[in-house]
Amino acid sequence: MAKGPEAFRTISEAADELHVPQHVLRFWETKFSFIKPMKRAGGRRFYRPADITVLHGVRRLLHDEGYTIKGVQKLHREQGLKHLVAAGEGTPAPAAPSEKPAAAPPKSSGDKSALLEALQGLETAKARLDDLLKD
Repeated sequence: MAKGPEAFRTISEAADELHVPQHVLRFWETKFSFIKPMKRAGGRRFYRPADITVLHGVRRLLHDEGYTIKGVQKLHREQGLKHLVAAGEGTPAPAAPSEKPAAAPPKSSGDKSALLEALQGLETAKARLDDLLKD
């Protein structure tokens, strides 16, 4: 008989559901302060449904999206658990406040001249660096 959606999961059940070994869940507990399963007598872990949802998000970000542990920690610090939960549910998460929209292409000749001027400055800086590296 299968457990209901609101039932707590043991570490082996959580690991099976997430398709990761149990030791990975224990490791994530040491790296992510927001992963705190209930512990019963003898240290047995029980994961709440909300814990499983967050773990799905962590797994997806680490294994599917290519985030590093530090990247997920930063994401949690900046955006909270909502972003991790959204990642676990497969829904697009809100954009990070630090993310900036892509720069628009130049619209007028004034923008073009400013870009050419910046390019010339970069080429001058590159020539200086090349001279320094020759020594």
